[in-house]
Amino acid sequence: MTDLATQSGGSRSSAAFKLVFFSLIGIVMFFVPVTIAGKSTILLDHAATAISSQLRPAAIVFVCLLMAYGALAPFVRGSWKKSVTEMIFSVLRLLGLALALMYLAGVGPASFFTPDMLPFLFDKLVLSVGLIVPIGALALAFLIGFGLLEFTGVLVQPIMRPIWRTPGWSAIDAVASFVGSYSIALLITDRVFKEGKYTVREAAIIATGFSTVSATFMIIVAKTLGLMEAWNLYFWTTLVVTFIVSAITARLWPITGMDHPADRDQPLPAGKGRLQTAIDVGIEQAQVATSLPVLLRDTFIDGLRMAAMILPSIMAVGLLGLLAAKYTPIFDLLGLTLYPFTWIAQFADPMLAAKSMAAGLAEMFLPAILLKEADIGLKFVAAVVSVSQVLFLSASIPCVLATSIPLSFRDLLVIWYIRTGLSILFTAPVAWLAISMGWLG
Repeated sequence: MTDLATQSGGSRSSAAFKLVFFSLIGIVMFFVPVTIAGKSTILLDHAATAISSQLRPAAIVFVCLLMAYGALAPFVRGSWKKSVTEMIFSVLRLLGLALALMYLAGVGPASFFTPDMLPFLFDKLVLSVGLIVPIGALALAFLIGFGLLEFTGVLVQPIMRPIWRTPGWSAIDAVASFVGSYSIALLITDRVFKEGKYTVREAAIIATGFSTVSATFMIIVAKTLGLMEAWNLYFWTTLVVTFIVSAITARLWPITGMDHPADRDQPLPAGKGRLQTAIDVGIEQAQVATSLPVLLRDTFIDGLRMAAMILPSIMAVGLLGLLAAKYTPIFDLLGLTLYPFTWIAQFADPMLAAKSMAAGLAEMFLPAILLKEADIGLKFVAAVVSVSQVLFLSASIPCVLATSIPLSFRDLLVIWYIRTGLSILFTAPVAWLAISMGWLG
């Protein structure tokens, strides 16, 4: 009996060590900004930046191989015939691969090679995402494999479930997105969904409500629009607006009609407090965790597959969206649907505001580019909305469609429209208040 107790205690102590040690590695990798060479960001971003700058030729070859796999695999496997959406994106991935090769070879129309077209898509998006997703997948093993997910889930359940209708562990997705990137957050969401810990509705809420661009990218938006002097106001407004809108869209169609058999939250055991239960659940998961090498292998392969599907889509959909915004009236027409929101918000030029916000569907950075010369209030709203809309065609929508979550392209467009409209209405009063108080100027 004593031997058994000692063995059990040792096992529990070992599991507790794994929970703390490996989780701390994951937290440091994902959530702790570190300043290196004057740049403050998370270690994953530093690693991707170092590889892309110091080993650029190797990084380009690696990314191109991923793109080739993502573009050709659906035709080799025959999965391109699964649905109309899959057919369209399979063709677009082939186009994306061709565009990447054209860019690298310097072949094609001159209009494709302006700084805001193929150079922006490949150098700023494809190369970055192609490196950070596989690297992030390795770090992900520490974050989700040894009990931190379960520990956090029990601890913050009283907040997440009533407000956002999601389990407590979805808080990790939200933080990973704002500190890391939407691609990393979607990698976490997809992995947890495949493990059966999210229902379809919960996964949809998280993928379309939490998986936005990172704080690092927000800095680029703020710099472009001259808002760095009001950085704290911008950051916290964006954070609050994004999650208020997510709480509302979670209660609207199409999300509210998605499959959700029942909440999967476990009640607290009798006689135990929330913190003790969280610790126990975390340790139990650490006790049954897969070995680290196997976990690293599995998450890395998941990361490679997701990156392979995303990258060619970013090139193709991104270029088509940017060309459409620059040379066609498509986003002008789409802007008409947002006009009621910009009119209610009382912008000086509501039609300009509506058309520019609509361009965010193609690429979240487009409103910032189009409104660089606008008045300060409109620039502030555009900066917030470009992040809080979450969904855009050049990257996040292909990312969502590359996951196992059964969200259709139509669903994503409807959710984008609702999020954009609500974001305009919630942000405009903040902008006018900030101007009147002298916080913006």
